[in-house]
Amino acid sequence: MTTTSQPATNKSAKPTDQNDTIERLLAAMSLEEKIGQMSLAQPGEGPPEKTLGPLIRSGKIGAIINVVDPQTIRELQRMASEESPHGIPLLVGRDVIHGFKTVMPIPLGQAATWNPQVIQEGAARAAEEAASVGINWTYAPMMDIARDPRWGRIAESFGEDVYLSCELAAAMVKGFQTGGLDSPTSVAACAKHFVGYGAAESGRDYATTNISEHELHNVYLPPFKAAVEAGVASVMTSFSDLDGIPATAHESLLRGLLREQWSFEGIVVSDWHSIPELCTHGFSGDEADAAIQSVRAGVDLEMASETYNANLPEAVASGAVSEALIDESVRRLLQLKMDLGLFADPYLRSTDQATGPQGEAKETCYQAAVESLVLLKNDNKTLPLSNDRKPKVAVIGPLAEAGYEQLGTWIFDGDPSQSISALAAIRDHLKDGGEVLYDRALETSRSRDSEGIERAGQLASQADVIVLCLGEESILSGEAHSRANIDLPGAQVELVHKMRELGKPVVAVIMAGRPLTLSNVIDQLDAVIYAWHPGTMGGTAIADVLFGQVAPSGKLPVTFPRAVGQIPIYYNAKNTGKPPTPELVTYIDDIPVEAPQTSLGMSAFHLDVDHRPLFVFGHGLSYTEFSYQNMTLSRSVIHPGESIDIRVDLANIGDRDATEIAQLYVRDPVASLTRPVRELKGFQRIQVAAGSTQTIEFRLHTDALKFYKQGQGWIIEPGLFEIWVGGDSNASLHATFEVVDG
Repeated sequence: MTTTSQPATNKSAKPTDQNDTIERLLAAMSLEEKIGQMSLAQPGEGPPEKTLGPLIRSGKIGAIINVVDPQTIRELQRMASEESPHGIPLLVGRDVIHGFKTVMPIPLGQAATWNPQVIQEGAARAAEEAASVGINWTYAPMMDIARDPRWGRIAESFGEDVYLSCELAAAMVKGFQTGGLDSPTSVAACAKHFVGYGAAESGRDYATTNISEHELHNVYLPPFKAAVEAGVASVMTSFSDLDGIPATAHESLLRGLLREQWSFEGIVVSDWHSIPELCTHGFSGDEADAAIQSVRAGVDLEMASETYNANLPEAVASGAVSEALIDESVRRLLQLKMDLGLFADPYLRSTDQATGPQGEAKETCYQAAVESLVLLKNDNKTLPLSNDRKPKVAVIGPLAEAGYEQLGTWIFDGDPSQSISALAAIRDHLKDGGEVLYDRALETSRSRDSEGIERAGQLASQADVIVLCLGEESILSGEAHSRANIDLPGAQVELVHKMRELGKPVVAVIMAGRPLTLSNVIDQLDAVIYAWHPGTMGGTAIADVLFGQVAPSGKLPVTFPRAVGQIPIYYNAKNTGKPPTPELVTYIDDIPVEAPQTSLGMSAFHLDVDHRPLFVFGHGLSYTEFSYQNMTLSRSVIHPGESIDIRVDLANIGDRDATEIAQLYVRDPVASLTRPVRELKGFQRIQVAAGSTQTIEFRLHTDALKFYKQGQGWIIEPGLFEIWVGGDSNASLHATFEVVDG
């Protein structure tokens, strides 16, 4: 990465009239007015017209956050456009993370769909609803690679995999920006958090990250590059540091890599108060120093704090910051406002009232929810439940009737009254036959008072089958909600064991913002549906899968550990010099008393837990069975710059139609840098009729085989490559090919 504090070259030609307008404004603005454009302000206490109005009229604010009342937004835009010194409209930002009024599954749940199309459509519907109140900018998608489920913000991520995150991040960007930035139903997207935020030590939000240069480029940066290539309008800096330099002041990252190497021309915004927090990091001596370091690094817009307005005028006067750097940032901010159509019509997105949940949005929300459900376990074909015999179903648990909780984290504007709970949907499904017995058992997912468990057991003893609605409330995941223990919280484990004692089939529907450690309950359950926090239409999706209206098709976007002590555990790890295998491991119960002090097994495992994950990346069962056979390659030898076609027969050997997610994995077994044991390089959602076979084809280009090597950039090395195709990251259908020079 290069370092430069000089203004970046404008690499793309903008319409002459736009450039002329921007340059005229820059020439007319005072330094203080320019710096005002670099301020993103929150309303504070009191009516925004009073708290923000004077600052808007004086040109001290260029953007606002967390104002959602449509009339208020319209009035603030009027002030900016008609009463500020130069009539410059406002950026209006809001965290529209996975829906606005209509709430999609949390992003981690959306990732379980492995469906870029439904994610793009969901973002488009969210943008439409948000734009209806006057919002023109959102702080999503978050594309931080997340390998630690203790981290609360894993809920906002697309999981642990680079390829999947790239595909889904690009899809969400395109969805938010559907029709172009100047569409009245689009909002500007923001790629966050640049970069490495998901690698926080111990899964503690905001903690230090330690990422090697090799890991940074091969794992954490690619989703951001994909977002830039998809046309993302803005990038947000990470709270964390990289190699000792906080991202908000990282000049070689922001100016060198993002702008110079990637040619990004959008705006860079700090995260909330992350500029003054440079002082807390111990990187800046005071807030004046923090402001100087941030603007030099390339941060165009300061979120929530006031260090730019307070300190940059003096910094320019003293020569610590050139006015040319200020102009560069303001030019980009004005260009975004121009691209959003705000100069032509500052009220482009305003309506008299917000667009509430609509049929089209609910349909997309339902599709995302039903495709996100992952069937982790289904012993003895417990699912789907049959309603032919008018069953008596006990619905038990604190999340059965929890319309608010199923919406998940970051849903400031979601409407819980529109949520269809699992209990409501199950009752609706059995309204023409069957009976639903319901008991909450626990007041909340965190409740340790087990008094209600006995009562719930007495009720459930009358049922034919028990459906437990378990998990964690939405407040237990998200920003600043990291957990050291990720078992089912409260007395839920006790509840599971009580239900098992009744001798009935027990099905668990688990709603959570992260993978939970389920080893202490998994053997007590006949079937498990992992529902994440499934959003507005979650209950309908859950009931339809429970009763077989739809076959489950979700696949895990993240590995499920058996125990917290295994974390981080992820499928695309390195092999190491001593990989564990069943014949090499010796577990604690197998060690003789007074055993000699030898290195048991001589491999990378824990003595007290199975070295394998509980559920692997890509895992997800169906109500049918799929078989992968007959892999053929179009070529056995290819050259750099060429592609190879991989064909596989995918057979549905069960008795019902269903959708499978076929996955392609690659390994470079010998390289000048150690490489992961497998890497996802392709996937397809395929509907296969019962008893039929489809031939599927993947095209693999040698660009997908490249890796980043410090000092050389992205390279491909000749040699043998392995490939697997199957239904999860343990796919066994295998072949090899060779890449040769010349």
